[in-house]
Amino acid sequence: MSSTEPSTPVDYRMAPLVVARFVGAYLILFAVVILVSTVGVAAAGLGPDLLVVLLAAGLLGLVVLAWWLRTRVSVVRLTAQGYRVRLVRGAGVGEARWSEVEDAVATQPQDVPCVVLRLKDGRSTTIPVEILAGDKDDFARDVRAHLERSAR
Repeated sequence: MSSTEPSTPVDYRMAPLVVARFVGAYLILFAVVILVSTVGVAAAGLGPDLLVVLLAAGLLGLVVLAWWLRTRVSVVRLTAQGYRVRLVRGAGVGEARWSEVEDAVATQPQDVPCVVLRLKDGRSTTIPVEILAGDKDDFARDVRAHLERSAR
C-alpha cells in the first residue's frame, strides 16, 4: 500500500497470521461457552435447540470477526497530519503529528523487525512490521515519505 497522494490516508491492516491468532482465541472462548452451555442445558433438562441457536450465533460471530479484522481494522494509519497506531501492545505513543516526530529508525528488539518513530520530547512509538499486512519496506518508505513531506 504505497501512498501516492499526500492528503490521502494510508491504512495498514493486520497480517493474516495476526488475524488467525485473534480468530483462534475466539474459537477457544467459543468452545468453552459451548461446553458450559451444553452442561447447563443437560443439567436443566432443556432441549438441544438452545445449543443449535448458540452454535449458529457463534459461527456467525466468527465470520464477522474474521471479516472485520481482515478488512476494517486499521493497525496503523498514516495521514498528512500524523499517524495513529492501534491494537499494538507496548507500542508507546498511540498517535502523534508528524511535526512532533524527530526521526524514524528500523530496529530489531528481540529479533522482531520494528519501525520506531522517535518523538522530539523523548517518547517513541514502536511498530512491529510483521503484524502489518503488506510489505515492510513499503511501510518504511511510506513513513519516510510522510516525514519528508511534513518537513517541507
